[in-house]
Amino acid sequence: MPLETPARIVSVLATRGYNADREAVTLLADADDPARAIDRALEAAPDDAIKLSADHVASVLAESDGRRDRSTAAPTADDATTETTDSEPGGPANPAEPEATTADTTDADPSISSGTDSTMSSESGSAVPPETGGSSDAAGAAESDAATATDRRPTAEPVATGERSIDTSNHDVEIEGDMTGQSTGTGEYSDFVAVFRDRYERLSRQLRGRINHRPTNTLSSMAGGSEAAIVGMVSDIRSTASGHWLIELEDTNGVYPCLVMKDRDTAEQVDELLHDEVIAVEGTLSDDNSDGDGILFVDDLYFPEIPRTYQPSTADREVSAALVSDVHVGSQEFMADAWTRFADWLHTEEANAVEYLLIAGDMVEGVGVYPDQDEELDIVDIYDQYREFSEFLKEVPGDMEIVMIPGNHDAVRLAEPQPGFDEELRDIMSAHDCRITANPSMVTVEGVSVLMYHGVSLDEVIAELPDEKANYDEPHKAMYQLLKKRHVAPQFGGHTRLAPEERDYLVIEETPDVFHAGHVHKFGYGKYHNVLTINSGCWQAQTAFQESVNIDPDCAMAPIVDLDTLDLTIRKFA
Repeated sequence: MPLETPARIVSVLATRGYNADREAVTLLADADDPARAIDRALEAAPDDAIKLSADHVASVLAESDGRRDRSTAAPTADDATTETTDSEPGGPANPAEPEATTADTTDADPSISSGTDSTMSSESGSAVPPETGGSSDAAGAAESDAATATDRRPTAEPVATGERSIDTSNHDVEIEGDMTGQSTGTGEYSDFVAVFRDRYERLSRQLRGRINHRPTNTLSSMAGGSEAAIVGMVSDIRSTASGHWLIELEDTNGVYPCLVMKDRDTAEQVDELLHDEVIAVEGTLSDDNSDGDGILFVDDLYFPEIPRTYQPSTADREVSAALVSDVHVGSQEFMADAWTRFADWLHTEEANAVEYLLIAGDMVEGVGVYPDQDEELDIVDIYDQYREFSEFLKEVPGDMEIVMIPGNHDAVRLAEPQPGFDEELRDIMSAHDCRITANPSMVTVEGVSVLMYHGVSLDEVIAELPDEKANYDEPHKAMYQLLKKRHVAPQFGGHTRLAPEERDYLVIEETPDVFHAGHVHKFGYGKYHNVLTINSGCWQAQTAFQESVNIDPDCAMAPIVDLDTLDLTIRKFA
């Protein structure tokens, strides 16, 4: 098969151990004989070179053209065209075609979790497990008027669809919230005060328009029985002897006690509260308020919330993004064959619209992350893990735009927000000129904003809240809670490590169109107030450690989001 596209140029270079600048790839693809041009460029490359520059390729092509103009001799064996085979773009020939499940997330709010029949909330719509094809069931979807459409394709040999052809000049990516290189925290008490003050100020602005807010230090001067409202940070939650709930709310002026009666509808919302999140309450002050022992009897409780009327943005053309997470290269259980099948599929004409790859952390397995991890490693050196990950990244078409953030297994600080990788690791992962940003970051892809967060706080949310509100089998429900609280890691002092900064980079100030996370190795998706919410599973089979803590991972799934419609297709490669 002739070399016709930049994607195949990149693939052939990768099989021979080289990378290239984008301009160099374009020059090779535009050559009269791309295969011969590659041979000449590699022959002339310095012995220690691993990346071809545009200047190098241009000089080789110019020299080659000069020789051809001066030569009248018959072509030699060295000048013969090299023909590539179908197995060259990163994997074995004729891999099995992946299963595909298409879910129309425009009309229905689908929600699935691998291998289980999900019980749907009013926010998430109908359940369709992609492994079985399933059937649509909108009976439990209070906010959905249409059933989820499912398209199951049988596993088969790939159809000869030709090579993808992408115009990369259309690519448009903007990143907000990247705190890489902006860290100011030193761990001093003043740093923690600064970050919590910033959190309070920014989240309280989301709430003040809904209530007639009063500072806590003015409430004691109000007459008993008066109506009052507070915006505050939850400093304590405890139950009384009578079964009611006492919540202490703190603002920048002081702390005030608020009582939620157990027989009020508001009591159900107390189950969703976490320490350190910002909420608003309305109610009536107790009769003895002016004596200094007052309390606010709560009638209504409000979260910062995503507006129910939110309308997401879409791209102006037909283009898609693949969302993956938790690759874990270096683990003995890394699913290399499945990744190669995924990469091979990306090279097909069927995947022609998939121009972006967003990776939400844990590129590698890391070292020393959990007890006895060394016994489960295939690669024991962290830098070698990243070198191997880079090789697998080269299997992805070279015309794809890649954005990635770190996770808790990656070689960055554990405390969130996590800055992007340092220069040494960036040099190792230089394939495709990937955009590397902090965890979390808001990534806008052709007008569609994607909040990328690895997801360590999901463990804490699932541990603290009732199963029907957050659980591992339906990880998107725990993500709903973060959208409701408008903060990706609201609780401080638990299992989630938080770094004090002058600014709280974990606040969800702007509403995203898509919320993408990973970490929990479970797959699930749905919509929360029209925000498409996806936890993309992992590419690592169950390890001995995961088995010991009852984690049954959902592996080798690639959610494909059509950015022009926000429709979702789930492809399974194992």
